[in-house]
Amino acid sequence: MAESSSPAKPKAVEAIRINGRVPKEYIHKEEDFEATGSCVPTMEIPVIDLALVSFPSAEGEAELKNLYSALSSCGCFQAINHGIPTIFLDELHSITKQFFALPLEMKQKYLREVDDHDGYGNDPVLSENQILDWSDRLSLLIVPQDQRKLKFWPQNPPKFREIIHEYSMKLEVILELLFKAMARSLNLDERCFVNKCGEPGEMHVRFNSYPRCPSPNLVLGLKPHADGSALTMLLPDKQVEGLQFLKDDQWLKVCIHPDALLVNVGDIVEIMTNGIFKSPLHRVVTNSERDRTSLAVFCYPDPEKEIEPIEELINCDRPRLYKSVKDYGKTYLEYYQQGKRPIDAVRILNSNASIFDGN
Repeated sequence: MAESSSPAKPKAVEAIRINGRVPKEYIHKEEDFEATGSCVPTMEIPVIDLALVSFPSAEGEAELKNLYSALSSCGCFQAINHGIPTIFLDELHSITKQFFALPLEMKQKYLREVDDHDGYGNDPVLSENQILDWSDRLSLLIVPQDQRKLKFWPQNPPKFREIIHEYSMKLEVILELLFKAMARSLNLDERCFVNKCGEPGEMHVRFNSYPRCPSPNLVLGLKPHADGSALTMLLPDKQVEGLQFLKDDQWLKVCIHPDALLVNVGDIVEIMTNGIFKSPLHRVVTNSERDRTSLAVFCYPDPEKEIEPIEELINCDRPRLYKSVKDYGKTYLEYYQQGKRPIDAVRILNSNASIFDGN
């Protein structure tokens, strides 16, 4: 995703936390903090068995209907039986925590450069009024392999590169399975999402660190947003909650589901399905007692491919809701930092659109 020219680089949040005070550029408006504490209701996120949707059977057809229901209602689900062993997921958690536990000067060897997506850091400052997120990140392009920028890939922890390479290969298999299952759930050609988003496509991994915050009632780990990806696959912290989704105008917290991958639709798939599958708004809240980490993988189509609603999903009852777009990620970050939804820029405003728009 492109950034404006020469964005400023704020300090690492872990360095700010040591001072015990929250700078004003991290403080959100009061209305942004409706229901962030313990009173937040729990979201009942559907659980989808990937082993079932992989094979044609009565049970598989039922699970496809469950997948359709999940993505058309809340836009996310907990994926189980995904084929990644628990011991390997534990290694991913371990290298994430080990990297962020390194001294700051060691992490800064991998600092993101101006106008580059890869590397260590946090929000680039694009405007004076921008509110920053209380998080530090390491972002890496992992697919295609020949475009990896290995100078940003940490050599400490020692097995970091090996584990992330293996994880990328496992996720490519899962991603193709998901794209095909989504297509079948919509009665479309099985390869319609694979052809547009997966061959070739891009995967970006982002390691997230949300340090303890002295004023969690004033600060968000991630401001409310929807992802600009086709799909996002998240490995949340195994012990500390923080992710929340907006559903029916209410923020709901996500409980930890051990060893599941949390999958959510991004704007690209919402556009392609003409609004049938929803790209959900979500945020991350902070706490004053425990650090939290997570690992997210964002799956994008080739930026040179034009994305538009699939023709079979446009009809008199559901008119076309989105324009064609190429390189959607180009302006995504700018919209995100302004607290706006990038998908609104490609939304077709017509008299019938509101009936179908669940966002």
